[in-house]
Amino acid sequence: MNATRGETLALPEAMIWWGRQELGVNVWEAALERTRHAYLLFDHVVVSFSGGKDSTATLNVALEVARELDRLPLRVVFFDEECISHLTEEYVRRVAQLDEIDLEWYCLPVEHRNACSAEEPFWWPWAPEARDLWVRDLPPEAITDLDGFPMEPPSARYSVPSAFEKLISPHAVYGNTCALMGIRADESMTRRRAVSNKRLDNYVIPTVTPNYSKVYPVYDWSAADVWTAPKQMGWDYNRSYDLLAMHGFSPSQQRIAPPFGEQPMGDLHQWSACFPELWARMVNRVPGAACGARYARTELYSYGEAPAKPPGMNWQDFVHRIVADQQDPAVRRAIAHKIRTMAKRHYGKTADPIAGQARHPYTGMSWEYLATIAARGDLKDRRMIMEVAGSKLLNDAGWAAYRADVARCIAQGEI
Repeated sequence: MNATRGETLALPEAMIWWGRQELGVNVWEAALERTRHAYLLFDHVVVSFSGGKDSTATLNVALEVARELDRLPLRVVFFDEECISHLTEEYVRRVAQLDEIDLEWYCLPVEHRNACSAEEPFWWPWAPEARDLWVRDLPPEAITDLDGFPMEPPSARYSVPSAFEKLISPHAVYGNTCALMGIRADESMTRRRAVSNKRLDNYVIPTVTPNYSKVYPVYDWSAADVWTAPKQMGWDYNRSYDLLAMHGFSPSQQRIAPPFGEQPMGDLHQWSACFPELWARMVNRVPGAACGARYARTELYSYGEAPAKPPGMNWQDFVHRIVADQQDPAVRRAIAHKIRTMAKRHYGKTADPIAGQARHPYTGMSWEYLATIAARGDLKDRRMIMEVAGSKLLNDAGWAAYRADVARCIAQGEI
């Protein structure tokens, strides 16, 4: 049954991620209150919209509050990533045509990570130099220039977050700004950690850009909540999800954004199954996409087993060699920074050394695991070590394996 505006949805209790304390209100009410608070804290509120299920929830929560506070039309920003389905494009267009929404449709060559290719680790949607390879025609609503966005050389182009923060809402025009984003804590440990750093306003995340923050009003929603709300509230949604479901992909597997990064590339096969005509053009558009679709979940892309270590070389030296062998200097620096950051996280929790192969029961860290991170890249920090730590390792067997490996490393001069 569709709920009317102001009615309470029969959804699970809202929780915060600091010890998962129940708030005593349902997630719909909690999201509304967080959004009201955002309007009080900031001069300007904008919705970062992707066309996906989580940003759909965020959009509708924001629209409800904007009506309530008489802050219409609601400003919505959409970065078109070129390699999106016609169903996603149609859904965004339906949103853009709503009288209560002022949607800005950007088709800019923002920098995206391409984990499918070591030789070409980045790609740029709507890049003018690749016009003959574009997978779609430019939408009529497209905004193709933005004051301050560098077009040449490609290496100078901003990523979506930096373009959003630096250019979309300049402080001189909008004052203190927040972007409402459909980020949910149960999707990854990175996102869970982002809302676990403080007790008050934990869903308000400052950025490195002064006077600009991100706000996650639906951070404690589950996947079930995200799909319960459209059904009960009668919201429109992206019909790509229906097609993905008909092809047998579960809700946790379904993805509508271009999956060329380290973590999402394991879902590349969905595109050939659901959108074969688009996929045929995507293969030509993004270097290595076809190879990624076939081998993304194998050791070729450092899933599962660690890469083969040469005989006689210890795991720590092997990690250093993997980093040194990266051809692109920017990628090499980024991966080295990633490895240092993960080692720092380990030593922030314990003084115990990092063993060669056995993961530390508290942190899950080992040099063998770091080898998989170095080989794969993971520049967006989405593959979190804590996902495999804890319950799987924090037991007598885990400690015994770790201590034995440390003893071996010491005996062989590796530690």
